[in-house]
Amino acid sequence: MNKILENQSLQNRIFGLDLMRAIAILMVLFGHCVWIIPERENLFHQLLVLSGFFGVEIFFVLSGFLIGKILYQLYLKEDFSIQTVFYFLKRRWFRTLPNYFLILLVNLAIASFVGYAALSWWKYFFFIQNLNSTMLPFFPESWSLSVEEFAYITLPFFLLIIGSFIKPKNKSRFFLWSVITLIMVFFFAKFYYHYTTQNTTLTQWNLSLKAVVIYRLDSIFIGVFCSWIYLNYTSLWQKNKLLFFVIGMLLFFFQFVGIGFLGWLIEVTPMLWNVFYLPLISVAVACFLPFLSEWKTEKSRFQIPVTFISLISYSIYLLHYSVILLLMKEYIIIDDQNTIQLVAFLSSYILITIILSYFLYRFYEKPMMNLRDKN
Repeated sequence: MNKILENQSLQNRIFGLDLMRAIAILMVLFGHCVWIIPERENLFHQLLVLSGFFGVEIFFVLSGFLIGKILYQLYLKEDFSIQTVFYFLKRRWFRTLPNYFLILLVNLAIASFVGYAALSWWKYFFFIQNLNSTMLPFFPESWSLSVEEFAYITLPFFLLIIGSFIKPKNKSRFFLWSVITLIMVFFFAKFYYHYTTQNTTLTQWNLSLKAVVIYRLDSIFIGVFCSWIYLNYTSLWQKNKLLFFVIGMLLFFFQFVGIGFLGWLIEVTPMLWNVFYLPLISVAVACFLPFLSEWKTEKSRFQIPVTFISLISYSIYLLHYSVILLLMKEYIIIDDQNTIQLVAFLSSYILITIILSYFLYRFYEKPMMNLRDKN
């Protein structure tokens, strides 16, 4: 673990955001344990299901916050041109695409070897497998990567195209209103979904709304909106970090406990779920950003494992489910009623995931980012 950190400048990292990323990937990792553990109607099983869902939502808002700061600073430069956009995209794509395409090819090889269908596999090379329709069953965790990639493209090109017609006097405010406009466009797309889709189950909601790009880009842009506040109202951001933290906790309590207590299930209040539930999750996550982004350093032993998991989180996300867990389920037979076998399987799954993710990061992902920094 220390070896992977030795070339990383911990002084330039924000511990709170590393913690946020580490928590998110661990929630996704443990959330997919529901594929191993027998389904039971108990609190533990429900927490696992919510864990995976919430982990991805954290990633969306955090990603928007981080790319928002980068893009905003690029935009404020005197000449925001197509060259600037491609510079931004090149750096993002060096970060995301090499790992993605490598693991996509691995998944295609596994599908051929194991003998399950990789329907419309070509769509995955263009991130359109869930652009405007239900997510395909092959490489299912890639749905969130499509959302992120389209967000990376949409915002800079929106700024560039609108800016060619309107010459803003105040570029900072123009950036803000552009982000708000995009949030509203994709928020209102959920109204379209609500009024055109007969949706009465959480399963359908999960596949047809939660995991479809055109209904989810607002989650990323809410994070970008937070980055604008962070850079323009730093004092407000810092002074109210505890207040926002409490608001975030209350929102989570309402969405994960209050809605069930009130009986506002999707069958009863479909508009709440179809239109408002996901944006409220994003707002709740955003409320934790002031507190966590101001947690600059951590001197305890807690720092090293958190930073380590944060660094390899993207590799974990790509490997853990369709590669490692699928192959383990395919070739290792266990009695899921045998607690010892179940614990051994889960422990092996987590350990193998972390080890392989470390190697993927160290020998492929990190060299690609080093190559990016040299250009």
